[in-house]
Amino acid sequence: MHNSVKHQETIDYFLKIVWQTVANRYNQLVTEFGITQSIGYLLINIDEKEGTTVSQAAALLGLKSTSLSRMLSQLEKTGLIYRESNAGDKRSVKIYLTDLGKEKRHQARAVVKQFNNYLDSHISEADKQYLTDMLKKINKLTLNYKP
Repeated sequence: MHNSVKHQETIDYFLKIVWQTVANRYNQLVTEFGITQSIGYLLINIDEKEGTTVSQAAALLGLKSTSLSRMLSQLEKTGLIYRESNAGDKRSVKIYLTDLGKEKRHQARAVVKQFNNYLDSHISEADKQYLTDMLKKINKLTLNYKP
């Protein structure tokens, strides 16, 4: 068994664990607003004026449109969003924020900003730049990986 990589030492293990930790912390922080981390992320990324297509939203969240439609129905029921057929393309549906959705988006943005300010105060600019560059590199390498 010598010379094998323990799963706790792989890059993908750390990426997964760190993201799970961050997402769990975000979920704890936004639960008081009655939303989840993924709902907050979606609300933050819906274009306020132009709306956002369902396929754009699915891509943002890394979901299939079918998985997303359940979430969107829930958000529509709770009055955070409304859907309209795209004027230019009747097959395409756009998502818009309601006033309540805008309020929740504002709360989610504040949580994200506060958390990132906290990270910034504990991580040097050089380290942050290095980490960002490495993550971009890992992403690119992953996309180009052909076993």
